[in-house]
Amino acid sequence: MKEDFLHYVWQHQYFDKTNLQTQQGEAITVLRPGYRNADAGPDFLNARLQIGEVEWNGAVEIHLRASDWLRHQHQTDPKYDQVILHVVYTADQDIVRTNGSLIPALALNSRIALSLVHTYLNLVEPGATAVLPCAALLPRVPMITRTMMVERALLERVEQKADAVAALHEQLGQDWEATAYHTVAAGFGFKKNSEPLARLAKALPLAVVRRHRHEERPLEALVFGQAGFLADEGLLAEDEYLRKLAQEYEFLRHKYQLGAALSAHEWNFLRLRPANFPTVRLAQLVALLHARPLLFNALLTAADIRTLEQFFTAPVPEYWRQHYRPGKPGKVPVLGRSSLHLLIANVVVPLRVAYARYVGQPELIESAVALLEHLPAEHNHLTEPYEVLGFTHRSAADSQGLLALNRAYCGPRQCLRCSIGSQILQQNLVLG
Repeated sequence: MKEDFLHYVWQHQYFDKTNLQTQQGEAITVLRPGYRNADAGPDFLNARLQIGEVEWNGAVEIHLRASDWLRHQHQTDPKYDQVILHVVYTADQDIVRTNGSLIPALALNSRIALSLVHTYLNLVEPGATAVLPCAALLPRVPMITRTMMVERALLERVEQKADAVAALHEQLGQDWEATAYHTVAAGFGFKKNSEPLARLAKALPLAVVRRHRHEERPLEALVFGQAGFLADEGLLAEDEYLRKLAQEYEFLRHKYQLGAALSAHEWNFLRLRPANFPTVRLAQLVALLHARPLLFNALLTAADIRTLEQFFTAPVPEYWRQHYRPGKPGKVPVLGRSSLHLLIANVVVPLRVAYARYVGQPELIESAVALLEHLPAEHNHLTEPYEVLGFTHRSAADSQGLLALNRAYCGPRQCLRCSIGSQILQQNLVLG
């Protein structure tokens, strides 16, 4: 059992309140359990309790064992002097405030229904192999509850991505064009190379890119040079095109006094199909930056999915149509529709939501998220178990919601924060 289970039990008051009293024998009436505190300090704030003949307003702290108070060093922290009740599973020790006054304690070990405890433990058991820990109990949960939870997870996922865009916008001096450049660059890394591509955008400032957006060759030299793919002397000696590209890069690097380039070993090629190699993605990024001189306004105003697909589609430089990696020939396919749709979901939607929040236009948030409903569903090993269990999966909005549900709730066993898990626990409380 973890403390979050006791937090859940206290918040919803899912315990037997018959003859409720402290360890010292004083009667307890819970008038208000308090509000969960997400910051430092006691677990619940603004609780209202009657203990004995006195009504108290203050905080409630929760532990599995009363002695955890000392293990967590609360005895030296004055923030915990406002605690009016110490709720524990096992009261193994009396606890006092910094002034020596006793803190009333309530032990719940004999007051929580065993059916509730067993259901909780089955859901969060680390050894469980099912993707959905609640799979066996899912038929009890109405479809409306499942649908609303997936929608909630989707919105949380979009908001988190928009938060990252907003933070980037602040770092870049509230420049939306620069924000779009950095966001698009990271997006072209997809899952495996998003982080090095984000660092490449920092190593190759937009001001430098702007100077050569209408010149494909210098832009190509800058991108591949700063990415670290023009530093292999042996390869340059064998490949005339790369050698000339490296010479141009060296001239531009000195001209603009660019900082250190990335190293080729920082890019991930392992377990990627050649069409997804980072060098292929860099070539596609070069093509986009060359063909679309302005990013932000186009991404913000594109009216539909087809327009956005066309925006991200641009012919790559000739050399990279015939090479997956520097010096490695092979016919390279164009950017596929599934990749285009991932760029719309992971770049355009968060960018639009961040901008909508910045300018205070909530209707733009709704229209941004609605783009996902016009994209096809993504099918992979993470979404498949949900489909088998009957979750709706018709569009990218469903896919993104299911992925968010998996990563934020099912995977880490955060069943107590999930509406589906909460309903299962409530049912078992009633049954118990």
